[in-house]
Amino acid sequence: MSRLAGTRPRKGLTGRYAPPAPARELTARSGDGVRFPVEVHGSPEDPAVVLAHGWTCSTLFWAPVIRELTASGHRVIVYDQRGHGRSPAADAPLAYSTAMLADDLCAVLDAALEPGEQAVVGGHSMGGMTIMAAAGRRQLREHAAALLLCSTGAEQLTGQARVLPFRSESVRAVAHRALLGSAAPLGPVTPLTRKALAYGTLGPRPEPETVQATAHIVHACPTRVRSAWGGVLAGLDLAAKVPRLDAPTAVVIGTHDRLTPLPHAHRLAAMLPDCTGVHELQRRGHMTPLEEPETVGAVLAGLARDHLPAVDVAADDAAAMTKEKSA
Repeated sequence: MSRLAGTRPRKGLTGRYAPPAPARELTARSGDGVRFPVEVHGSPEDPAVVLAHGWTCSTLFWAPVIRELTASGHRVIVYDQRGHGRSPAADAPLAYSTAMLADDLCAVLDAALEPGEQAVVGGHSMGGMTIMAAAGRRQLREHAAALLLCSTGAEQLTGQARVLPFRSESVRAVAHRALLGSAAPLGPVTPLTRKALAYGTLGPRPEPETVQATAHIVHACPTRVRSAWGGVLAGLDLAAKVPRLDAPTAVVIGTHDRLTPLPHAHRLAAMLPDCTGVHELQRRGHMTPLEEPETVGAVLAGLARDHLPAVDVAADDAAAMTKEKSA
């Protein structure tokens, strides 16, 4: 059994954070039979980028990056992680797992890409962990020409987080485990809650519009879903999966990330078989795609340029004209 999560919030999402209308929508069917919507932005002939958002977010999180990529000639495929946005939530907390994350990503790749078609696959925070969890899966091997791990980590999240600034790692681990699994409601978006959320997720002196967008997206996540996935993150251990990500992989990290601090990015880089580089975004926090979408978009576009086959539009147009004349 499953239920649909809450509707996506649009109030307060303006300018580059306003959600762009998808060119089309698809339906993916995951391993447990649950169906959920997938958005496709851009032209079908453009090189594909598939993006998985992080904990407590939704497809709305990717709005500024979608704009960057579609403007530069890319097709962007996004979906809501289980229980977020419009994707159904599992009824039992024990049903949440990294295997479920991997199942859903693989379902999206099957639904949105043609057999053998390759794409750049990127994930932010829990979305990066989704990619790690899918390491070795047929769909990822078949479709991922390159990967992006953005503001994420593979293990020891609670002890190394810096949201609650206790000196002792063991004390931090206990405190952050409680924070991640908390079932306390976040309440309405107020100046106080915006300030608290900005402290934990954004870099120093963030733009007011970024603070507003972050608050509206995160506060929309159902409390039960936030708590269930937070419990999964508290016990995360995907280190053994990372060496199986054999596609070229870029790593992006904010230098002031309190949730997955800088050492996580460098450990990932050391474990990856083919790391193309670690991109450190100065004075940015955990929400790097919201804080600096132009850089995140440029890294994704660079991966597409370097690792996806070039699309010969002129040759395709000529072939289409020949076909029309012969018809």
